Amino acid sequence: MRSARPTHTPPYQGINMASIGGTVEPATAGTAASTGQAYRGPFAIMTSLFFMWGFMTVFNDILIPRFKEAFTLDYFHAMLVQFAFFGAYFTGALIYFVISATTGDPIAKIGYKNGVVIGLLISATGSGLFWPAANATSYPMFLAALFIVGLGFAMLQIAANPYVTILGPEKTASSRLNLAQGFNSIGTTIGPLIGGYLIFQYFAQTGAHGAESVKVPYLAFCLIFLVLAAAFFFIHLPHVGEGRVEPGAGALKHPHVLLGVIAIFMYVGGEVSVGSAIINFLGQKTVAGLSAVDASKYVSLYWGGLMIGRFMGAVELSEMKKARKQILLAVIPLLAYLLLWGAKSAPLDAMQGGSAASLFALWRDAFVANWPVFRTYLPFIGLCWLLFHFGQSKASRTLLIFSLTVVALLLTAILVGGKVAMWCVVAVGLFTSIGWSNTFSLALEGTGIYKSQVSSLLVMAILGGAVLPPLQGKIADLTHNLQISFIVPLIAYAYVAFYGARGHRIGRRVPAA
Repeated sequence: MRSARPTHTPPYQGINMASIGGTVEPATAGTAASTGQAYRGPFAIMTSLFFMWGFMTVFNDILIPRFKEAFTLDYFHAMLVQFAFFGAYFTGALIYFVISATTGDPIAKIGYKNGVVIGLLISATGSGLFWPAANATSYPMFLAALFIVGLGFAMLQIAANPYVTILGPEKTASSRLNLAQGFNSIGTTIGPLIGGYLIFQYFAQTGAHGAESVKVPYLAFCLIFLVLAAAFFFIHLPHVGEGRVEPGAGALKHPHVLLGVIAIFMYVGGEVSVGSAIINFLGQKTVAGLSAVDASKYVSLYWGGLMIGRFMGAVELSEMKKARKQILLAVIPLLAYLLLWGAKSAPLDAMQGGSAASLFALWRDAFVANWPVFRTYLPFIGLCWLLFHFGQSKASRTLLIFSLTVVALLLTAILVGGKVAMWCVVAVGLFTSIGWSNTFSLALEGTGIYKSQVSSLLVMAILGGAVLPPLQGKIADLTHNLQISFIVPLIAYAYVAFYGARGHRIGRRVPAA
């Protein structure tokens, strides 16, 4: 099946994606990045993928405490959930890179659309294997199923991320990728709320093995992936890109790409380490003493911070007019703040058989009761807004400032206990938000026909999500102190700050940030 030929989508009116995607110019031969052509319809379609893999990826944070209890695991073995899932990213991306270097870029041959369909089918297969794994009560089978899901996601990441960056001018690539990642973060925000409720309560049958509670949710994922695969098979997506298939490892000739691979490794490892540890961290009596169900709602707040920061980043790094930027930078975090507040207050426990009136009353009461929590979170949103202004609409400068802020928050969490440590860890989500998008787009800059190959290297670096969480878990086991184990993501974010300050410029002729 061949990819569809290029078509030229007329610019959308208004502010929704027009300013964020960059200016639209008459299309000529070449890439969208070189011509200024913006494909906003295809971009909107691609955001559904970002939402879906965000929704599912964050389920791992629910699986870790679920499997830890069900299979009586220590922290190290429980964190193998992340090792299996993100290790598959490395394996899949490595296979892709080897094929690309020996026979030519596969995406250039089959097209981005077909790459997406293949990734969805692989992910559907892995999700479906959760059912026999639960029936066999086998932790290794669960890890194998997660590995297959991760292989599918690797293909999706390799196809979708560079596709989004070339659906418009290169100078606004960070803006588009932040916007797409914002939809990813909507998934990661909703995921813990729904996942925590379904796995810890709705499907947690009394007397049944704890692993049984994951069967139905992952069967639903399998069906959703199959539906998405069919939808993407039949929809029209333009084939944009250099259109050249050349063997060789040209991506390795760019020093800033290699340093970017390390930065993605550190970023993903740090982000996943923090998210993976939150439920157990907030459950400690010296921190907050929360139950797994209540702590899972703070996981949602952590990932919700990424949603807020990424949508703000999409605006700040765009080319829209300054006055419009200022309005949206104020409105977006407030609307997202209300969304998080409302989502965290949702009376999921009462939704079985309750009347609409009673559910509304419960939701209203919970909304009011949660005000002290969200009042504490509000100053961090204000700090995020302020730091975006210091970033001066530069992807590298913003990456540096936000990564250093994460380092400061984690250092505080290590040195101080109680609610201060709790909120510093939860607030990391706000400031790690733009890390993936800005690092990815900075590493892709100036790589021309090797964009998909560079993407495979960057996706390979998602291995950080497989390596750093178990390392953090091992430190927690050895020291019997989960709090001090946050030194692992702290070091990781310090390197990401270096990439924003200097690493992205090494070997390239670009102006200083």
